[in-house]
Amino acid sequence: MRTKIYNFIIIITFLFLLIEIMTNKILIFDTIKYSLNIWITSIVPSIFPFFIISDILISYNITNYIPKFIKYLFNKLFNTSNNIITIFFLSIISGFPSNARITRKLLDMNNITTVEANHALIFTHFSNPLFILGTVSVFFLHNNTYGIIILISHYLSNIIVGILFRKYSINNKNNYAHNINNQNLSIILITSIKNSIDTLLLILGTLTCFLILSAIIINRLNLGLYNSCLLKGLLEITMGLKALSTLNINDIYKVVISTMFISFGGLSVHMQVISQIIGSNIKYKYFLTGRIYQTIISGLLAYILYIAIIH
Repeated sequence: MRTKIYNFIIIITFLFLLIEIMTNKILIFDTIKYSLNIWITSIVPSIFPFFIISDILISYNITNYIPKFIKYLFNKLFNTSNNIITIFFLSIISGFPSNARITRKLLDMNNITTVEANHALIFTHFSNPLFILGTVSVFFLHNNTYGIIILISHYLSNIIVGILFRKYSINNKNNYAHNINNQNLSIILITSIKNSIDTLLLILGTLTCFLILSAIIINRLNLGLYNSCLLKGLLEITMGLKALSTLNINDIYKVVISTMFISFGGLSVHMQVISQIIGSNIKYKYFLTGRIYQTIISGLLAYILYIAIIH
């Protein structure tokens, strides 16, 4: 009975969306063009090369070449095996949803356990630094200092979340022995490019869907500026950050809310993460738990840093 009710709700919802799309063609057309513009001008340039590089580094077992003292400090801080450090640092460079993508790759290679994979998703959610220091600080907030505050708050909150959840995972003492990869570099490169393009197309699809959903809801419900901004930030962060930058509110609130938007990631990013872990035993609830904690902590850090630096 529950299944029938659930299916009925889904059918009604998507029939409603179909009618809205057909009756608001100009709105939908403009929204799709906007999503394509974001994807081409912002997302692809900022993460495509990093996707390829991270795949190659993982294939050649970069974990083996990280200095032992860094591994020791990282393992003591977060109570993890050596391989989690690879997810952590490559996620910082690439930006989300790289953490889920890299975690799944290492799990499929049997380099980490399912418990470690779930643990990693909690505290390896990072936005691309170029996005924060470029798009957010320069184009949206028009202040480089704000970008630094957001970046520090976003990264530091992840570290705090990792420490808070360090008891979740038991450190794997074996740390998995790795053999040198003898596969031809050209094969690895081609495979990495194909996988990266697939991921980018998936990001485009989820981005477009959530932008269309947001446009339909705002158009239908006639939400005010503030409610529209919150809805946009909840569904898709780039759109939410852009809307937030145009609001007539104090800059401290723009910085704090921008930080919280980025740390939560938006449901579009959450869907991208889910798409990367489908078919594995990795659980989305761990990622969601981490984002709730990080959103709150990063907002508090951004407020404290703004007061300390700007005032």
